[in-house]
Amino acid sequence: MRRLLTLLLVSFCVVFVSAQARTTLDIYVIDVEGGNATLFVAPSGQSLLIDTGNGGAAAQRDGDRILAAAKDAGLSQIDHLITTHFHGDHYGGMENVAGRIPIKEFIDHGPNVQPAAATDAFLKDVYPKLYASSKHTAAKPGDRIELKGVDARIVAAAGQFIANPLPGGGKNPYCAAYKQKDPDPSENAQSVGTHFTFGKFRTVHMGDLTWNKEGELMCPTNRLGTVDLYIVSHHGLNISNSEVLVHALSPRVAIMNNGTRKGGQPDSMKVLHSSPGLEDLWQMHFSQLSGQEYTVPGLFIANNTDEALTAMPVAAITAPAPGPGAAPAPAHNGQAYWIKVSAREDGSFTVTNTRNGFSKTYAAKK
Repeated sequence: MRRLLTLLLVSFCVVFVSAQARTTLDIYVIDVEGGNATLFVAPSGQSLLIDTGNGGAAAQRDGDRILAAAKDAGLSQIDHLITTHFHGDHYGGMENVAGRIPIKEFIDHGPNVQPAAATDAFLKDVYPKLYASSKHTAAKPGDRIELKGVDARIVAAAGQFIANPLPGGGKNPYCAAYKQKDPDPSENAQSVGTHFTFGKFRTVHMGDLTWNKEGELMCPTNRLGTVDLYIVSHHGLNISNSEVLVHALSPRVAIMNNGTRKGGQPDSMKVLHSSPGLEDLWQMHFSQLSGQEYTVPGLFIANNTDEALTAMPVAAITAPAPGPGAAPAPAHNGQAYWIKVSAREDGSFTVTNTRNGFSKTYAAKK
């Protein structure tokens, strides 16, 4: 009995010391091969996962990578899961992840607006079973997510946005040159967007919100203010990432969760690199669609491919036409690395590339 009590006391002390030791908001941008998965862990230990990567044959791979990040963060459960929208590279790994770690709350934007056989079957037969013993929430702009010490606020959902600007918002000068593109009726435009404030540190994750919706959110009034970290929308595709969003946010750092041949397109790269105040762009992969012309130094790129090219092209390649005849992207099914951000309440933060151990600290603004 005495031995059991000693073991319980030791276990309690380890958990208590671990909880006391965490002072940062930790953000893991996880490689899911051009899908999306980002894990936020508050100093309290409460967690929020945004998206779960790809499904099908890739679900186990992406689930392994997400669970590895959760283990690194010392998590035994995911408190909140936001599915930004119902595209397979964002919800596909959900069943795999939920089968391996408890998820306490499932959050989405509400009904799917882009019917597809696989998605319809998932939403009808699988999803309700996953959240049956948990909480299920249809997000509304203005909703807050419980992360002790962190203001995590929904700013976009189901094509709707917060009504009033956040602190720092106001007239957006980039709206003068803004032009709409073709309407986007897809699930991308329904994306759940989330804004985080931790002391003086601010970051935003907008899912795959597309160009016209960015304009609705940010014109004529910038409703998000400025941020320290921009988690790049839509893998760096050029149907998102307009100047009215990116330049108005004026991030110090951007992190792009792209694939080898998905995202990082030249037009988006130009917007990112020209954003006022941007100090660094970090990438999940080298993008063949931007080549060496637009990409960043290797220090800032988290992952290689299993069979690397002998030389990376200087010029951007033309994206292959979609469809079954398209050439497959270079494979990356082996060891994957995340980019980790550790943010402090004074507004300073450190970004680490876990592939090469390279870290850079961004001092608090004076």
